[in-house]
Amino acid sequence: MKSWIAFLSILKKDISTYYLKPPNISWGIIFPLAWTLMFFIRTGEPIDIKGILPGIMGLSILFGTTSMLAVTITFERRRESFNRLLLAPIDLNLLMLAKTSGAIIFGVANGFVPVLIGAFLVDLGGVNWPVILLGVLLISITSTFMGLFIAVGVREVFEAQTFSNFFRFPMVFLCGLFFPISNLPIWLQPLSYGLPLTYGADFLHEAINRTGMFHPGFSLFMLFVFAAGLFIFSIRNVKKKWID
Repeated sequence: MKSWIAFLSILKKDISTYYLKPPNISWGIIFPLAWTLMFFIRTGEPIDIKGILPGIMGLSILFGTTSMLAVTITFERRRESFNRLLLAPIDLNLLMLAKTSGAIIFGVANGFVPVLIGAFLVDLGGVNWPVILLGVLLISITSTFMGLFIAVGVREVFEAQTFSNFFRFPMVFLCGLFFPISNLPIWLQPLSYGLPLTYGADFLHEAINRTGMFHPGFSLFMLFVFAAGLFIFSIRNVKKKWID
């Protein structure tokens, strides 16, 4: 019981300190709008909102979660306030879940901003909302744990941002967000299948437009595998670099 009280206390503190700040809230609104405007300027024609909605949702989650978590943990680590948490009488796995839960919630909220915007522009009837919620949640989890993986490997905030971009920007083009992976050169396609957002984006494409490449169950399985692998690897790095 005490461990869960500590969990909720850490989560509440992170939400109030980092995630409810006006710049972060505006980021979750402006970023999807910017991507939509980019596509409008690029094509010069009416946008297939429903067609690009899964991609915009995936990007909003990816950039929101990785940016916030990588910077948050790196900043606390730099100020050595994170070291005090490591000394607390709480299981390390539960501690890291507490530190990442705020980013997961932030990612889910970011993911539905494009949906709210799209609902005013097109008819979203017929989409499977429970499946979409599940997909957004799992993309948020995997993206957050990717941010955790990045955060435990650096010491400075600028390093975290640079390292994040090393993963994020290739994923914009390789994960089937806005065009099928089959359109990529054949030698790039295996790299796409090794990225977690590929399966999250495909899951959303299937839920919204029925245009997924994979069976939804396979995409869910792969997201679980990536989430578990990133979390386990990050915990091992924390024990090795921050505790030992």
